[in-house]
Amino acid sequence: MSELDQASPTLRGGREDVPAGPVRELLAPRETALGGSTVVRRLLPNLGRRMVGAWCFVDHYGPDDIADEPGMQVPPHPHIGLQTVSWLHEGEVLHRDSLGNLQTVRPRELGLMTSGRAISHSEESPRPHARLLHGAQLWVALPDTHRHTTPTFEHHAQLPEITAPGLHGTVILGSLDGTTSPGTTYTPLAGVDLTLRQDAEASLPLEPDFEYAVLTMSGLTEVDGVRLDPGSMLYLGSGRRELPLRALADGSLLLLGGEPFDEKLVMWWNFIGRSSQEITQAREDWMTGSRFGQVRGYDGDPLAAPELPQLPLKPRGRVR
Repeated sequence: MSELDQASPTLRGGREDVPAGPVRELLAPRETALGGSTVVRRLLPNLGRRMVGAWCFVDHYGPDDIADEPGMQVPPHPHIGLQTVSWLHEGEVLHRDSLGNLQTVRPRELGLMTSGRAISHSEESPRPHARLLHGAQLWVALPDTHRHTTPTFEHHAQLPEITAPGLHGTVILGSLDGTTSPGTTYTPLAGVDLTLRQDAEASLPLEPDFEYAVLTMSGLTEVDGVRLDPGSMLYLGSGRRELPLRALADGSLLLLGGEPFDEKLVMWWNFIGRSSQEITQAREDWMTGSRFGQVRGYDGDPLAAPELPQLPLKPRGRVR
């Protein structure tokens, strides 16, 4: 998925702004339009917080009735320095990339693209497509030692599961309580889809060295005593060994966590780098047809990169 906002480059990352203990920080979503009829609720980056571990971008969309709409239509666009994680509860997304991969991602299947040094891809609702579209798109920042790696795409239709009375979990990426996803990771992470039945109560084991956040996908839930409506995210800080959950109605959550990301990042449009010069070069390469390859089969033109703002980079850290 593409970051379509024409925002200024910002510097993100670093441990100094990670709370040393548990917090309950509610992050308000910001609505923004993507291609086709898709409107997303952007939770990260947020006015209050920019990263959770290496998770640096979170969009939640739907459930949308797209029976008479084109659905998601995100033209070919580039990435460097990150992984994209496609996660659906309803509908399908057709992924094409410059490596020649063509894959339909369905509910509870992992579509994981590692951009490494450079890749381009498109995402669209198939034709014909299901009536409803509901999911999340997430980015994971790559550490400096791996950000120039060879680009790859992984599709995992079967993922490990965890269960407890009234609770079912799917480990999307990373690990939870010894259960590990087959998806490739480059920093210690946790990404888990949780479904709770009404009136269920559970306590999840957590890593005290990780920071965590929870995104409510659907239903009404309480996370550590805080009531969450669909499309909201609660940042939880670090220092936790367990997390109490309660379902006020049938609901689903995404638990995101990881070791606080040590490095400072410059993130602009669809690029994650370490300097403004690197971002400028990536934009030029995309606009001149260099480095990122070509997405074949998409019916439409690729996205043009927005103009870089004439503003100096400001060290903002993990929070604004």
